[in-house]
Amino acid sequence: MNEQEKFWSGKFGNNYIFRNNSKKLQENNDHFFKEIFFNKHKINSIIELGSNIGNNLLSLEKIYKKSKITSLEVNKKACDILKKKKPHYKIINNTILNFKTNKKFNLVLCKGVLIHINPKQLKKVYNQIYSLTNKYILIAEYFSPNPEKIRYRNYKNKLFKRDFAFEILQTYKNLKLIDYGFVYHKDKYPMDNINWFLFKKLNNS
Repeated sequence: MNEQEKFWSGKFGNNYIFRNNSKKLQENNDHFFKEIFFNKHKINSIIELGSNIGNNLLSLEKIYKKSKITSLEVNKKACDILKKKKPHYKIINNTILNFKTNKKFNLVLCKGVLIHINPKQLKKVYNQIYSLTNKYILIAEYFSPNPEKIRYRNYKNKLFKRDFAFEILQTYKNLKLIDYGFVYHKDKYPMDNINWFLFKKLNNS
C-alpha cells in the first residue's frame, strides 16, 4: 500500500466513517443522484471505487432497484458495516490499484476519491475506471484548472485538486461527456462544492 492507501485504511479512515454518517447527508446524497440519473439512463450493474460505508450506493439503489451492486473499499471497518446493512452487495476490501476483474459494469462511480489519489498513480486509476465500464462513468470531485496540493485536516499529501475530467477525456477518445454540474455548499441539498461529470463510453472495448 502507498501512503494515501494506508491513511484511508487505518485510524483516519475509521474516524471518517462516523463523521460522514447522518440522515441529512444521506438525504442530500439521494437528491444528488436523483438529479443526475432519475428516468435518464438504463443501468443494470454498478461498481463504486472507494465506497466507504456505501452512502452513494444506497442512493443509487433507490433509483436502480434491480441493479447488481459492487463496492470496492480499502477500509475494512467500512466494508464490515456495509456487509451488515446490505448483504446482497458484492463487497470487496481492496485498493483501486490492486483490484482485478474481467467484469464490466454499466456504471463506474468515483465520488470524493480521485482527490485523495497520489497524482503519480492517477493514470493507472483512470485506466482502471475506463477498463471497468461498458457504458457510463461518473466522477464527482473538487475542481481546479491547475493541479493543486491542499492540506487536508492538517495532513500533508492527502488531498489533490485538478481537472480530472479534462485528463480523462484527453486520454480516452471514445468517451463522451454527456452531462456535468456543480453542487454548492449552500444549496438546499448541499455538497462540499463538488463538480460532477458523467461520461458515456461510445463502444464496449
